Amino acid sequence: MQSRARAIVALAILTSLISFAKFSHCESSGWATPDQYIHACYSDIPALYGERGLSKGEWAYSNGAESVEYPVVTGAVMWALAYITPDGNDAVRNYFNINIFFIALLLILTALIIYKLRPEFSYLYPLAPAGIASLYINWDLWAIISMVGAIYWFDRKKLDLSALALGISISTKFMPIFLLFPIAFILLRRNQLKGALRYLLISAATFTAINLPVYLTTPEGWLRFYQLNLSRGSDWGSLWYALTALGVNLANLNYLSILILLAGFAAIAIYILELRNIPSLASLSFIVIATVMCASKVYSPQYVLWLIPLAVIALTDKRDLHAFWIWQGGEIIYHIAIWQHLATVTGAKFGLPVYGYAIATLVRMATTIYLIAILVRRGLKGGAQSGLSHRSLREFLFESADKYP
Repeated sequence: MQSRARAIVALAILTSLISFAKFSHCESSGWATPDQYIHACYSDIPALYGERGLSKGEWAYSNGAESVEYPVVTGAVMWALAYITPDGNDAVRNYFNINIFFIALLLILTALIIYKLRPEFSYLYPLAPAGIASLYINWDLWAIISMVGAIYWFDRKKLDLSALALGISISTKFMPIFLLFPIAFILLRRNQLKGALRYLLISAATFTAINLPVYLTTPEGWLRFYQLNLSRGSDWGSLWYALTALGVNLANLNYLSILILLAGFAAIAIYILELRNIPSLASLSFIVIATVMCASKVYSPQYVLWLIPLAVIALTDKRDLHAFWIWQGGEIIYHIAIWQHLATVTGAKFGLPVYGYAIATLVRMATTIYLIAILVRRGLKGGAQSGLSHRSLREFLFESADKYP
């Protein structure tokens, strides 16, 4: 292994240990409330161990409305690690430690993939402070590693492997499904319509193969994740929750969220059309996923774990590093704000009132949008391209129209 790659591994190990130190207070105090919010060490891992029947050895989707609220691969991981957790008074602590051991391994492996994709900026991934602060909140890294793998294989033209990895990632956490949007545009720019259809078919087949057995055996539990996301109102971290907290009440939230998302996708499509060269998936993924998160009805603190690797692989110029750190600053402000606000909500003597939390949410959104804008500007200047000249999609469409009237 190269010395730089070994350094990245060492940084990832250091990150996992620093994050463990941050979360260890809650482990020693039994995740008591509001103490776990005051010390910003809350984690879904111990909370859901008992609440979803995992501590009893029950299958993750066998409890109907009380089943786990995640897609199938995440639920299977939660159940499998609960199955090997020793019983006894320390079962919750054991479950947490087993989970974070695997999360630390995933962090190291993801760091190595980032190193292969963008070696000159790969150090940013393990050093990002918001990532360290959020590492052990949830099971997100199980989906993030397959998403990053899909991007890696796609940009190296190994489309079947990429589609397979993306299907697994969508089955782990649903967010990566939005990467099909830039993937379709890139393949159209390459005049690979059949390739686009094949990619979609492999991803869909992978998703179906993973999900169908669970749907057929425990349909109510399987549907819970999708029903929850369709029916939920404005939730923590979202633009809509912040606006409501500031007194701006909006009706038809589902439609408004979809409208904003479609407007964002339309803007991204125009951006792709304006690029002279074929963009890489690495250069587009942050823009797409960050847009989805900003428009969605929930924007959890650990979602930064999705964006950090995408931001790192999207960077192509050292002059844009300031935007990365400004964005990380906004994420850290929000990370402190959400826990101190929840401390107030759950009865702590000191904390952050709702107006302060809403302002912190908007600051987080603003820094994310700023990084998106910097990456778009660099792309339009030619700094985020793959270096392969090609006709634009508009030229392709116009030529096709002339050829086939």
